[in-house]
Amino acid sequence: MKKLQTFGALGALVAISACETPSSSTMKYPDTRTDATVDTFFGTAVPDPYRWLEDDLSEETGAWVKAQNEVTFDYLAQIPYRQEMIDRLTELWNYTRYSAPVVHGAYSYFYKNDGLQNQSVLYRTPLTGGEPEVFLDPNTFSEDGTTSLAGISFTKDGSLTAYQISEGGSDWRKVIILDVETKTQLGDTLIDVKFSGLSWLGNDGFYYSSYEKPTDGSAISAKTSEHKLFFHALGTPQAADELIFGGSETPRRYIGGGVSEDGRYLIISAATSTTGNELYIADLEAAEFQIRPIVSNFNNDHDIVHTEGETLYILTNLNAPNKRLVKTTLDGLATENWETVLEETEFPMSVGTAGGYLFVEYLKNATSSLEQRRLDGTLVREISLPGVGSAGGFSGRWEDTTLYYSFTNYINPSTTYLYDIESGESEVYRASEVAFNPEEFESYQVFYTSADGTEIPMIITHKKGLVRDGSNPTMLYGYGGFNISLTPYFSTSLLPWLERGGVYAVANLRGGGEKGEAWHAAGTQMNKQNVFNDFIAAGEYLIAEGITSSERLGIMGGSNGGLLVGAVMTQRPDLMAVALPAVGVLDMLRYHEFTAGAGWAYDYGTAQDSPEMFNYLLGYSPYHNLVEGSCYPATMVTTADHDDRVVPAHSFKFAARLQKAQSCSNPTLIRIETNAGHGAGKPTEMIIQEAIDKWAFALWNMGIK
Repeated sequence: MKKLQTFGALGALVAISACETPSSSTMKYPDTRTDATVDTFFGTAVPDPYRWLEDDLSEETGAWVKAQNEVTFDYLAQIPYRQEMIDRLTELWNYTRYSAPVVHGAYSYFYKNDGLQNQSVLYRTPLTGGEPEVFLDPNTFSEDGTTSLAGISFTKDGSLTAYQISEGGSDWRKVIILDVETKTQLGDTLIDVKFSGLSWLGNDGFYYSSYEKPTDGSAISAKTSEHKLFFHALGTPQAADELIFGGSETPRRYIGGGVSEDGRYLIISAATSTTGNELYIADLEAAEFQIRPIVSNFNNDHDIVHTEGETLYILTNLNAPNKRLVKTTLDGLATENWETVLEETEFPMSVGTAGGYLFVEYLKNATSSLEQRRLDGTLVREISLPGVGSAGGFSGRWEDTTLYYSFTNYINPSTTYLYDIESGESEVYRASEVAFNPEEFESYQVFYTSADGTEIPMIITHKKGLVRDGSNPTMLYGYGGFNISLTPYFSTSLLPWLERGGVYAVANLRGGGEKGEAWHAAGTQMNKQNVFNDFIAAGEYLIAEGITSSERLGIMGGSNGGLLVGAVMTQRPDLMAVALPAVGVLDMLRYHEFTAGAGWAYDYGTAQDSPEMFNYLLGYSPYHNLVEGSCYPATMVTTADHDDRVVPAHSFKFAARLQKAQSCSNPTLIRIETNAGHGAGKPTEMIIQEAIDKWAFALWNMGIK
């Protein structure tokens, strides 16, 4: 592995640190006015002095954003090794990356990035042979690389495609339809499509979902509620699209619809929150189009994974928190008629299909275990994986004879394997070219005890030969929500931290999906404090084991993980030196008033639910629990001005109040990315800059000079 020559850089570091290093004791933050806004909940008055920052359209908010960024980037620019770290990550990132190929019609398609391209390019190769050619290059969509390809769907015969684009990271998408052979656009561009897949019905058109785009206020922050499923007929204007499900007759917050692989069924999932869904089906071969309910409540999660004639295979957590696979027929849709194909086990289950088989993944303490089974559930084989980590891609077309899967963990870059479905043989299809030697590092799982005695898994990664003297800079990452599992994956962005002796720890907290629905429920609503306790206990474990100390510990997380960081840094500011809350949900009394936030109520509850729920939320809401005169860790809040999922007002208000509350010299900055959203589709240059700004800020405020 190529080593950096750092002798000159070290000399420069000494010279710079004597006079030009950032100092928080003399920092002047922008003046942020307060107002007299007060909300009343069940007779309790709650001031909201920074409510004005919720108006993302106002010139005053724009000026505040500009002023805060000037302070932040001036501070970051003075960290002596920041540019060296940017250069190193740029060097590491500059390698060719490929996705696994997928066949559509007469072509095999794959994504490729030459190294530092802002967006990966979609190529295709004729099945009859020939050189790959560019099919879609998102780098041409905008000059600054902030418009991305956000999804693509081909017809079954591969002759047509519809693809989504996201501008500035927004969840509001545009849809463009192409003739695949000529690459010419068909019909008009669809606009204002949000939280949607695209599912073709033959070559006639496709199903998609969206909300009514707000006409008053900001499209970034205004509340959205009624999701609708439409059918767009090819060659007709979007205004003529047929409403299939949703709207005033069946108002639901989230609706998705797709055609089964055999083309016979339209399957609709509808939900009012991020957990629990109704399930509907329509037989597209029937004389009359009729949507029939399979499950008409929101108590559990259900997903049709395969159809075989009139038999439906459904993955469900009904009476099985870790999920089971059942089957039923069109004549026996009611749940009492469901027949179990695969029983629930002690580990959470997911199911994919390809080549006439079921591929069943069990999540064992946040790592993958795979089985290949027949449709009747009988075992064909356990699939041997290259190691302990995360496998993905075990799904494909029913007629496929091979599939491609990926395997990765924190120190092994993602490698793509070709799997022969009948023989079960795997071979490396394409290995990563990143200039990184996994043999110099180690990654292992530990189990620690939370406040109530619950055992929590955590994976720790660092250079081999770590000395446990409490001096190692350590970043603790967590999420803990929405049934989402943090499984091991390789990130090039992490390498500059690891190379400089940093420790990276990922805790699998309650609220996530690592141990099934019961694990998820244990971190929701009035159990949410369990998540924070689990994270605090992880930090205490790392200190007790001599891996780090409070002076060298940082915590980070994004979105729901940003809430986690915000809550823990306000509850235990003594535990860590650095806090990095990213795109966080930080005002727990008003989160449901923005965009689709009301759909998060299953996990959080709302302040209007009851006096008990209000008091519980108020008790941990990061924005409301900042106390003037306190000493909080060095904090850099990160957000983006186009984030229309977790609106930037959360971060704006939290940062403003934090700056007012801070009584010690630890810096309290906010870094606001412009022309970017919640995270997806960010250009490479933006990803590199943001990653290093976090690592450099953390190292500097851990005393690494």
